[in-house]
Amino acid sequence: MSKLAMKEEKQYQEKLLKISRVSKTTKGGRTISFSVLAAVGDGEGKIGLGLGKANGVPDAIKKAIASAKKNIVDVSLKGKTIPHEIIGKWGAASVWMAPAYEGTGVIAGSAVREILEIVGVHDILTKIRGSRNRHNVAKATVDALKNLRTAEEVAKLRGKEVKDILS
Repeated sequence: MSKLAMKEEKQYQEKLLKISRVSKTTKGGRTISFSVLAAVGDGEGKIGLGLGKANGVPDAIKKAIASAKKNIVDVSLKGKTIPHEIIGKWGAASVWMAPAYEGTGVIAGSAVREILEIVGVHDILTKIRGSRNRHNVAKATVDALKNLRTAEEVAKLRGKEVKDILS
């Protein structure tokens, strides 16, 4: 493995969100395998979510992390919080997020907290509505983060300039 490849491996934090034992009933009996939901992020606005399935837990973890690295998206942050209020939806789960003042901390539960810590958000308010299924909550969180836009990004899309209020 080259030094560049090793450096790339080190830049992402990995977090296992859920490990499930699943079984399939066949003519010969039950076949047991494992399903793993993992998230990877760099702590500076990148997040990826992946699902891996295999007969053994270590193989499922490797697959989930590899899948997460393929699905990395950029998140627009405003300092250590998010730029505006947003709702992310996936399946029956919806996650509401709002920016918070410095020092508030991450007010979140379940998979939302783990994903926000990996992205690099330090001050935020969240609420999970609907399904509390960890997989759907994680996907809803990533959906919300993916749809965040800063004022500068919106102004650029509209061909405008952002004027500083204080000057």
